Amino acid sequence: MLALRLLNVVAPAYFLCISLVTFVLQIFLFLPSMREDPTTTRLFSPALLHGALFLFLSANALGNYILVIQNSPDDDLGTCQEISSWKALCPPPSTHFCRVCARVTLRHDHHCFFTGNCIGSRNMRNFVLFCLYTSLACLYSMVAGVAYISAVLSISFAHPLAFLTLLPTSISQFFSGAVLGSEMFVILMLYLWFAVGLACAGFCCHQLLLILRGQTRHQVRKGVAVRARPWRKNLQEVFGKRWLLGLLVPMFNVGSESSKQQDN
Repeated sequence: MLALRLLNVVAPAYFLCISLVTFVLQIFLFLPSMREDPTTTRLFSPALLHGALFLFLSANALGNYILVIQNSPDDDLGTCQEISSWKALCPPPSTHFCRVCARVTLRHDHHCFFTGNCIGSRNMRNFVLFCLYTSLACLYSMVAGVAYISAVLSISFAHPLAFLTLLPTSISQFFSGAVLGSEMFVILMLYLWFAVGLACAGFCCHQLLLILRGQTRHQVRKGVAVRARPWRKNLQEVFGKRWLLGLLVPMFNVGSESSKQQDN
């Protein structure tokens, strides 16, 4: 249990450090390299378009990250979490006591160590959008980094295996002095962005599949049967009626009130 609680502190710090490094590289390295083209107009310069898109993705990723932490799923249970005999007083099968958080959550899905919080009925939508925009921000940063490395080191990525052989080739060139330390750091970040982007995309797709089925990860793991319902109703239960606005602007959960009481 001590290791899990330590991970609950280390994982958010790791995510915030990676976010800070990504922001610094984008603002102070990738964007200045795009301003060097004198043929582009000021209104539609690549630096301006790239900066606007990156800030949009980053703002949504960090905004939903904060909302996942603030919008705790245990708020729906009132004083139930303060009662030791919660199993007898809180009969809904979707409730679960998390040993890491030391509290009861309604419609528990899983405990996310990167947010240090449980994912449940109140923050499920924000978690899905957090995974979506984190994946897009990482993959977009990887593309921008590939363009930067291609220009600085005069490397062509036209060959399908060029990205796979970039790391071992760059390591040998780094120790021989042909690649600078800053350039080697960017290359390492390319693979980190690629890994995190794919992982978050996988989490997002898996979570959306469970939402369409009206299930949670905890229910699947425990083998709890759920009532079959239309997939549109399951989506609206999590994303609410103003789902399009939630895709563009980080906001609190706007799910229907009936969805909070379906297991009561």
